[in-house]
Amino acid sequence: MSYITETGKKLITVIPGDGVGPECINSALRILEAVGAPLEWEIREAGASVFKKGLESGVPPETIESIRKTRVVLKGPLETPVGYGEKSANVTLRKLFETYANVRPVREMPNVPTPYSGRGIDLVVVRENVEDLYAGIEHMQTPGVAQTLKLISRKGCEKIVRFAFELARAEGRKKVHCATKSNIMKFSEGMLKRVFEEIAPEYPDIEANHIIVDNCAHQLVKRPEQFEVIVTTNMNGDILSDLTSALIGGLGFAPSANIGNEVAIFEAVHGSAPKYAGKNVINPTAVILSAVMMLRYLAEFEAAATIENALLYTLEEGKVRTGDVVGYDRCNTTTEYTDAIIANLGKKPSTTFVREYRPIRLPQLPPDPVYVRPNIRRVIGVDVFVETELMPEPLGQLLETLAAESPFYLKMISNRGTKVYPPTGAITDVVDHYRCRFLLRDSQGEATDTQILDLLQRIGSRLRWMHLEKLQEFNGAIGFTKAQGED
Repeated sequence: MSYITETGKKLITVIPGDGVGPECINSALRILEAVGAPLEWEIREAGASVFKKGLESGVPPETIESIRKTRVVLKGPLETPVGYGEKSANVTLRKLFETYANVRPVREMPNVPTPYSGRGIDLVVVRENVEDLYAGIEHMQTPGVAQTLKLISRKGCEKIVRFAFELARAEGRKKVHCATKSNIMKFSEGMLKRVFEEIAPEYPDIEANHIIVDNCAHQLVKRPEQFEVIVTTNMNGDILSDLTSALIGGLGFAPSANIGNEVAIFEAVHGSAPKYAGKNVINPTAVILSAVMMLRYLAEFEAAATIENALLYTLEEGKVRTGDVVGYDRCNTTTEYTDAIIANLGKKPSTTFVREYRPIRLPQLPPDPVYVRPNIRRVIGVDVFVETELMPEPLGQLLETLAAESPFYLKMISNRGTKVYPPTGAITDVVDHYRCRFLLRDSQGEATDTQILDLLQRIGSRLRWMHLEKLQEFNGAIGFTKAQGED
């Protein structure tokens, strides 16, 4: 729900950003004013200037307070300068306000030549925006081995899948692909695939297809016109959406939205491009189209269509050209490009069209943090990760001795995901980071914390351990994967 001012206009938070951000934002705001969009804005800061003041998040309290009030943000690209801050201010904003859906549309632009010109590319990448590897949970487990936790939740999958189908309906699209790496990561990426296949029948008007993400990338290069909506996990979406922007002319033409049930943030996909800052030559199209997406989110459909038509008409007319298309030594200025779009408000292109849009219905899921409740659960063992210079065979023999009088037996040892003990005959290089799998001798029993702590004390008396994972069964199905080579 947007904030309505005393004058009856919708209030938005505007963050000019870093590098070329202020120039792009200024272009978009000029066009919003010229079209008569019923908007007012508060200017707030985030990014490099904030990091340099010593605020580690890059997002000051007054910016957060403005967003909490307006619920809608138009922002330029933000920079994390080297030596300042620990987290991206962009990611911080997305996660603070649970903007779980990152929407990145691309379409063929008139007079923007690419190897795909004439193919009719018009698709949207819907990227889950707060989970996956971007949770940013990392540890150095040994001096030479790093770990990143890939967190995928059933709730997160359901929200992004439902959002993708609802977006397809709102934009009159008829096909959704779900792109995952579920053939390798069967629990995490596999969860998105399973949820997609469960929910798809609720949308019988939309064709639903699963595709392995590397094949999706291959097909996007080979025949991109076959796609309409692609829903995927966070990192996959980050990569695929940059690929898709290259198909239609580059990041200068790639808008995006970060949408949650409470807050929406609109921004270009591109970065701050500091080498072009202040030169008045940057292509502001991506930010302008992000503002168009914002208008549609605010149900200002007529103003959105007017701006998009004027922008497409300006490109089709070809009288003003941006530097990323014709070269920065002979392009028009950002100001001239903006002036041309404003002059063309009310005109429509002849070679392309603007879609009919209707309001998107956002998925509403219960707030209960326990989203999946198994009927039966059981801890049947434990994976203990140890750091050691020992080779696999002496390590295995030592662990078998240490566990001899415990309720557990050593099932196997793996190194970087491959079983190395008991020996398999394979030729495998190893590092000082081993996963040691212990299972209960009583196959029908359940491991207690006291038993696990006793095992850890036994192991810790001779070895350095740094991480532990309980091995669980849910409703009779194991909740862990096996190592390569493990029976």
